[in-house]
Formats: sequence, structure tokens, C-alpha cells
Amino acid sequence: MLVELNISNFAIIDELKINFTKGLNIITGETGAGKSILIEAIGIILGSRSNRDYIQTGQEKAVLEGVFYVEDIQILRSILEDYSIDVDDDKLLIITKEIYLNGPSISKVNGRNLNLTMLRRLTSQLVDIFGQHEHQSLLDISNHILLVDSFGDKDLLELKSKVRSLYQELKEEEKKLISLSVDSSERDREIDILKYQIQEIDEANLTEEDEDSIESEYKKLSNINTISQSIEEAINYFSSEDFSSGGLLNLFNRSLSLVDNGRRYDGTLDDLYRRMEDINYELQDINRELVYYLESIDVDAERLYLLEERINLVNRLRKKYGKYINNILEFKQEAEDRLEKLLNHEKEYQLISKKIVELKGILINNSEELSSKRKKISKILEGQVREELNALNMLDVNFKIGFKRHDEPAIDGYHKIEFLISTNPGEDLKPLSKIISGGEMSRIMLAFKSIVALQDKIPTLIFDEIDSGISGRTAQVVGEKIDMISKSHQLICISHLPQIAAFADSHFLIDKVREKDRTRTRVQRLSETARVEEMARLLGGANLTKKTLEHASEMIEMSKKIKKS
Repeated sequence: MLVELNISNFAIIDELKINFTKGLNIITGETGAGKSILIEAIGIILGSRSNRDYIQTGQEKAVLEGVFYVEDIQILRSILEDYSIDVDDDKLLIITKEIYLNGPSISKVNGRNLNLTMLRRLTSQLVDIFGQHEHQSLLDISNHILLVDSFGDKDLLELKSKVRSLYQELKEEEKKLISLSVDSSERDREIDILKYQIQEIDEANLTEEDEDSIESEYKKLSNINTISQSIEEAINYFSSEDFSSGGLLNLFNRSLSLVDNGRRYDGTLDDLYRRMEDINYELQDINRELVYYLESIDVDAERLYLLEERINLVNRLRKKYGKYINNILEFKQEAEDRLEKLLNHEKEYQLISKKIVELKGILINNSEELSSKRKKISKILEGQVREELNALNMLDVNFKIGFKRHDEPAIDGYHKIEFLISTNPGEDLKPLSKIISGGEMSRIMLAFKSIVALQDKIPTLIFDEIDSGISGRTAQVVGEKIDMISKSHQLICISHLPQIAAFADSHFLIDKVREKDRTRTRVQRLSETARVEEMARLLGGANLTKKTLEHASEMIEMSKKIKKS
């Protein structure tokens, strides 16, 4: 449950702290005091998108924080593990939302940053908010089938998932059949193109050598003259007989002789002489190898021509089918697969057609079974809704769940589901969208919420002026119904009706005060005396008389007796 709410620099709220309790928490206050801002703040904590406009003028950021006590932490265990969120033995989740003026908003759970999708997945198990305009979801027919399914067991949910998978598989097979249903001339044209492409790649007989080694060999042969001239000139430098300069070998031999002459008189030159002798042998080897290389060079014009042709062929294939050899070979494999399908067109067409018939049969059977389960649930749900509506002083209401069969099974089964209602005796059943009264719609939604609340595990429900459009005895009945739900759930309810506020386990007053030329919102938990005064204001307006105070006190005492019973 939500045990603490902290808000700072948000809209007209400077600093605010509210400690909620178990049971029914009622919030009342004048119009414009900030009740809707309070609900907006909770919604943002739970994962609604924030807006920088909420940051108070002159402030850099707004901070919203909700502290939740999770009695059965196992319900959230898998989600907490997925997001690496640690929870101490106190079982508290602290959700913080920081809205920055010049930066992105940040959501944290126990210090761990989460994006909105992750946050919503977590908080959807903590709080369910029902706003005064949320009953519009009941007017959307697509939500009706979801609501019916929410009362289903594990078997229904598995069957629903199976129907969806079968439907999607059927659509994929139908797409394949359409792709095969091209006219024969177009198919023949594609077959010819694929055969030519495959043959062209096959005839090239591509190997790994085509990637690098052939180009290297071509580069060598096409520059053979340059190579020969360079090596010949290098050999000349090694062994030139020019008397004026001498070749490298001759010069080095002279140097070697001079050092040899010197070492006869100085033994320290022995090591240097041996090193020079080794170099002399190495230079002679290099010279011999260069001579051998030059003599072995063969200008093979025919080989050069063949290499040039091969390179041109490979480059043409690269332009058509892929930058690298493996890309070309992959293209060929794909072309062969496509060709095989086209050549086996008739066989594949028959196989897919047969599979579509089989899938349709299975889908129809499963859809019929799903509809049967939904109809059983609907009969029970119809009775429960009528019972709840009778309890909410809608005594002559007739509620039905209509099933309209599709021509073919859809992704959700064979039927479209729509809620139908008649609120007066003798009137025909009509879609909910035909109901005009906001009070009736609020009670219908509360009836659904009452039924859902008995089976779901969401610990906290927030009602934002669900009592719109009702008064008198009906308001008293709605108050009793809300009190009943609060026995198993924490309820936070914004209300303007004394009949509902009288059932509060904790009553909070939200108002605006003016301090230092600024208006700010405050929330305070009311004492018994202050609560009587607030109830009197709800009953009689600003002028509190002795009679309205007595009436307010009597209403609170009466509600206490009803709560105990």
C-alpha cells in the first residue's frame, strides 16, 4: 500500500507530505484546492509522462516520491529480479520521480534507474487509478472482451493465446499463398533470370584465390619490366667493376682487408673483424640471390592476359551480386532456393493450401471453445453486475453481454463482445454508449471495480471523484460499497459527497493558503473535531450552523456503525 507521498516544487505545491493508512483514505477540499494535482502527481510517480510545466517558477526541478509497503513481496519477485532492485526486510519500495527544467526526467525505484516501460510494469501491480473520466474506457467496445477475459481462469488465457498464435500463423501462410499466386509469365521470367544468374556464378568457378592472390600475381606480372630494371640496378651496385667507385662487395672487401691489417697490431679489433666478415658473407648471399631472381624472371604474356580476364570477370560478378566472394556465393544459394520454390510452385501451392485448410479448422474449433468459455463467464458476470447495480440503487437495470459472430475467426476468436444495458423497465437493451447519465455510468464502473477488486491482487485503488453525478440515497449506497472494497484493499478516494466521506478511516483536507504573496497547497489529516467541521461544510457550505454540525456528527457515527456491522 501507499504509506507516504512526498511532493516538492510541483505546480502550486511547495512541500507536501501525506501519510496514508490502511482502509479508506478520503480527501476532500474546495474546487481548485489541488485535488487533481495530487492525483496527477501520483500518476507520474507510477509511470505517467511528466511535463516541465509542472515545475514551479524559479525552481530547477520538481521531486515526487511515493513510499510503498508491499506485504506480499513474492508477487513482485520476478520483476524486481529482472530489474536488479533490492528490497530490505522492511518490504518498502521507494519510487522517486525527478523532473528537471533543463534535462530529462529520472525515475528511480530504491535508487535503481528505470525507464517508463519498466516502471509501469512494476507499478501496475501496486496501484490501480480510476479517474472521474476513466469510465470512457467502458464506452470502447474493444475493452469489453478484455474485461470478460480478465475473469477467466488459466485455461481460458492459454486458449486465448493459442487462438492468437493460430490466427497469426494462418495469416502468414495466406501471405505465402498470395506471393505464389503470381501469373505464369511473371513466374517464367523470374525463373529465366535466376537460371542465368546461377549459371553465370557457377561457370566462374570462384575460389578463395579470387579474393586476393590472383590480383597480387597480376600486379607482379604487369610490372615485370620495372621489377627487372630495379633488381638489375641493385646487382650493379653490389658488384660494379668501375675502378673509380667500385661495387658494394669490392668496397666492403677493401674495408675488411684494412681492418685485418690493423688487427695484426691491436687484438681488440678481432671481434669487429669477425662481425664484418659475417656481414661480407651475408652481402655475397644477397647478391647471389638477386642474380638468381633476375635470371628466373619470365615475362609470360599469355598468363598476364588470363589473369586480366579473370580479374575482370570477378569484378563484374562483384558489381552484380556482392562485394566479396562469400557474398556472391550467398547470393547464388538464395537464388537456388528461390528457383527450387518456383520450379516446385504447384507442389508448394498445394502444400500451403492444405496447411491453410488445416489451420482454419483448428482455429475454428479453438475459437468455438473460447467463445463457449466466454459465454459461461458472461452469464456469471451478468448476474454479478446486476447484483452490484441493485446494491448501488439501480434496481430496475437489465445488464447483458452480447455476442456477435464474425464471418471468419479473428485474432480474439469468433465473436465480438459488447455490453448492453437497459436502465428502465420496458426499455430495450442498448449499448453503454447510449447511456447519457454520468451518475449511472459512474455506478456501472464502480460495479465492475467492485467485482474485479474481489479477485485481483492490486493492493491500492485510487478513486478520483467516482461519485460524480450522484447524490442522496445513491451516494449513501456508493459509500457503503466503497467501504466494503476498503476491507480488502487500501483505498484513496477524492470525493465531494459527505455520504462517502463519512466512511473514511482517515480523512484528509486539501486547501490553499496564502503566505508571503504566494499561494500554496497543503494537506492535513483531520482530527475528529475538524472532521465534523469538514463534513458540515460538505453538507451545508461555508456557513457552519449548530444543526449542520450535529447532522455531520450523526452521519459519521452512523457510518461507524455500518462499518462495524
